[in-house]
Amino acid sequence: MSDLLQTPLHQFHETLGAKMVPFAGYAMPVQYPMGVMQEHLHTRTKAGLFDVSHMGQVIIKGADYAAAATALETLIPVDVLGLAPDRQRYGFLTNDTGGIMDDLMLANRGDQIFMVVNAGCKRDDIAYLKSKLDDVSVTEVTDRALIALQGPAAETVLAALDPKVADMRFMDVITASLAGGDCWVSRSGYTGEDGYEISVPAAQAATLAQTLLAHDDVAPIGLGARDSLRLEGGLCLYGHDINTDTTPTEAALNWAIQKVRRSGGDRAGGFPGADVILAQLADGADRKRVGLLPEGRAPMREGVPLFAHIEDETPIGAITSGGFGPTVSGPVAMGYLPVAQADLGTTVYGELRGKRLPLTVAALPFTPANFKR
Repeated sequence: MSDLLQTPLHQFHETLGAKMVPFAGYAMPVQYPMGVMQEHLHTRTKAGLFDVSHMGQVIIKGADYAAAATALETLIPVDVLGLAPDRQRYGFLTNDTGGIMDDLMLANRGDQIFMVVNAGCKRDDIAYLKSKLDDVSVTEVTDRALIALQGPAAETVLAALDPKVADMRFMDVITASLAGGDCWVSRSGYTGEDGYEISVPAAQAATLAQTLLAHDDVAPIGLGARDSLRLEGGLCLYGHDINTDTTPTEAALNWAIQKVRRSGGDRAGGFPGADVILAQLADGADRKRVGLLPEGRAPMREGVPLFAHIEDETPIGAITSGGFGPTVSGPVAMGYLPVAQADLGTTVYGELRGKRLPLTVAALPFTPANFKR
C-alpha cells in the first residue's frame, strides 16, 4: 500500500475506519464499518458520499469553445460542438476499429471543455489527446479533488451550502461556493440516483467532505457499494463491460451518439472507427450487452461463460459484471450475447462451479433511474 498514490481525502478515509485497497494505482476505500450492503441501501434511500479523486480531470482549451469542440470531435463520436454552455454529456474515445478506448464525461464550461476520464486510462488518454489535438491545449487538473454526493437526499444536503444547486437539472454544470471553495458542480453521477459530482480545490476537499458528512442523511461510501450501485443502474464499467474490442453499438450505447454525428448528419463521421461505428448504427451489430437475472440466490460474476442450451459445449458469450443487487434483493449481471439470443425473456445458461444454471435476459437498468430531468 505504501507504493500507491493517495487522494487528498486519504487521511479522511483512515479516520473513518475505511478498509483501503489498491485500485487503479491508488489506495482507495472499498468499504467503511457500515459495510457494503448498508452503504448501498443508504445511498438508495438517503445520500452517499464518494471519493472519486483518482479519476482524471482534464481541461481542453482552444481559441474559443468552438475551436476546442471541433478539435475534440475528431476523436470522439458525440456532438461536442452543439453542447450548450453549462451542460455536460457522456461520451467515449474510439479507436480505428470502432472499439472504446475510454468512456468519459465532458462539459461546456464556456471558454473550455472540462473532461472526467477513468483512473486506469487517464495517463494514456491525456497523452493521446495531446498527440492528436493541434492548436488546443490539453491540461491535467492536479490541484483538485473529485467527490460525489448521490441519493435522494443529495439536493437538500448540498443546497444548504449553496441554494443554486437545487435549480440544476440532470447534466447541468455550475460553479458553486461550497465550504469556502469554488467548486465545479455537475448534477450527475454513476449510481442511477440523483446527485452531484463536485470538483473541489484539494486544500478544501476534507473540509467539504466533513461538512457534508455532518448531515444525518449522509454516509461515506466505498468502491464496493459504488460497483453494486452502478451495476443495478445498468452502467458500464470500463475494462469490464466495455473496452477497446467493444463498439458502442455492441455495448448498447447508441443513445450517446447524436444524429449530427451519424450518417446524414451535418458532421457525420470524422472520428476513429467511423466506418465501423456508422455501419453498426445503421445495420446493427452481431452481439449486444444485455441485462441478466440468474435464477436463485447465487451471484454469477465476471468471466462466467454463457451457453444457449444447457448441454452445449461452446459458449456464446460471457458475463462482464455480476454480483448481488441489494435493492432488487437478488443477483444481477450484465454480459454479451449474440443478437439472436438477446431478446428479453430469453433463457441462457451460465457455468458456475461446474454446473449449468439458468439466467434470463432482462431489461436494463435493474433499478429505475432517479435523475432530475
